[in-house]
Amino acid sequence: MSRSGFHPDAPNAVLYGDNIDALRRMPDECVSLIYIDPPFNTGRSQRRQNLKTVRNEVGTRTGFKGQQYQNIKGDLFSYDDAFADYWEFLAPRLEHAWRILRDDGSLYLHLDYREAHYAKVLLDALFGRDNFLNEIIWAYDYGARAKNKWPTKHDNILVYVKDKTKYHFSNEDVDREPYMAPGLVTAEKAAKGKLPTDVWWHTIVSPTGKEKTGYPTQKPEGILRRIVQASSRPGTWVMDFFAGSGTTGAVCAALGRRYLLIDSHEDAIEIMRTRLEGGNLLLGEPKFFTVDDVSSLLDLPSNEEVTRDLGPNA
Repeated sequence: MSRSGFHPDAPNAVLYGDNIDALRRMPDECVSLIYIDPPFNTGRSQRRQNLKTVRNEVGTRTGFKGQQYQNIKGDLFSYDDAFADYWEFLAPRLEHAWRILRDDGSLYLHLDYREAHYAKVLLDALFGRDNFLNEIIWAYDYGARAKNKWPTKHDNILVYVKDKTKYHFSNEDVDREPYMAPGLVTAEKAAKGKLPTDVWWHTIVSPTGKEKTGYPTQKPEGILRRIVQASSRPGTWVMDFFAGSGTTGAVCAALGRRYLLIDSHEDAIEIMRTRLEGGNLLLGEPKFFTVDDVSSLLDLPSNEEVTRDLGPNA
């Protein structure tokens, strides 16, 4: 099988359907950056399918305290039923994400704060603790105020790289932000702004702003722009397989990156169609397919479709 990934003429693409069906068909090491903002505890039933097993690299990976990934996953699942339900859905998708990332690639996993600590242990095992790069805190000031606890006004984004010795990261390409105390630095520094840290103060999408699409979980372009600028190069492939309103695609189009977006909701697909068609087209308009058509984007040997099975639920 070819290891070159996407076909040279493959367009930016939006796929409709269950992302696991597309992920199984994708070749190893074909994507430079994956950002996902998965739904929280969907409660959806999982389809169990018997597919051809090519190999099970993930299960042999050694992570936290030398334990194998599958053992760690099993321990976590047995500890918390609600966690198990959620991660039975999400874990196989993350296993494929690890597989399809290039050696210089990065994963940004945007999570609810109630799941972040579990996710950290699981991803330490999957990627290796040495390949944990950052936990980004996106802080905002909007919404209701709790009266019996500190109000929760942040999201967690866990950042892992495929290989700590090869990953791409360029903070010089990231939009700078104002100094909080500009009078304490030189005028030159104040004018240039400072590089962001791992705490990002950024407003949510304004309910009345031009960026608003109406999608309930839409994330601001400013957050995705920072991620794409830092962790991908122009012309490389970026993937978001819980694409929602298509913010990842909109940002990639503006920055000259290729993108592959997937979502299983018809309303999300229609919002992305409206948002992405006829917009900033540095690399051409996106094409819309179903997940069954993903192989048409890939540089595979003729008449060969490859599936990956990383375990009973993958």
